[in-house]
Amino acid sequence: MTPFQPPSELPDELENTLVSGGRRSDPERLVKRLVELGWTVAVAESLTGGLVAASIVSVSGASKVLRGGVVAYATDVKASVLGVDETLLAAHGPVHPRVARQMADGVRRLLGRDGIPADVGIATTGIAGPVSADGQPVGTVHIAVSTTLGSRVESLHLDGDRDLVRAESAARAIRLALDAL
Repeated sequence: MTPFQPPSELPDELENTLVSGGRRSDPERLVKRLVELGWTVAVAESLTGGLVAASIVSVSGASKVLRGGVVAYATDVKASVLGVDETLLAAHGPVHPRVARQMADGVRRLLGRDGIPADVGIATTGIAGPVSADGQPVGTVHIAVSTTLGSRVESLHLDGDRDLVRAESAARAIRLALDAL
């Protein structure tokens, strides 16, 4: 099995948060837990641009649980595809805890099957940099996990360059999903 490999320019410390030598990585633990539960997962990503889905796909057996993913990088895609409230987006912009929660809920509905939502939705939104946006500093990140049991949102302020913020956001999203299960 080939573990998720973050971009090569990341420092060893960050790579170790995503790939754990000698013990099961967080993505492996997530896939294993979802298989045990018989649950499915769907992912909606903005700042991480597919890193969360890629980390899940890197695990053998991911096809049993992963329904798919949406990279909703543009604000209007968050509304038109994932169903994020346009009033919320207009009032607070795309980097907000409630936007992350609505993205997670929306991807569960969108990528479910036969009218039944996916069991777990994971969403990321934030500012990776190199410059601030919408009055929010680089490193502002909101991650949400929505399950059949409820939802959780984690708001972060991460230090580092664009690659570090994106990679750490993806790793934290997987951990939040594990915690929710």
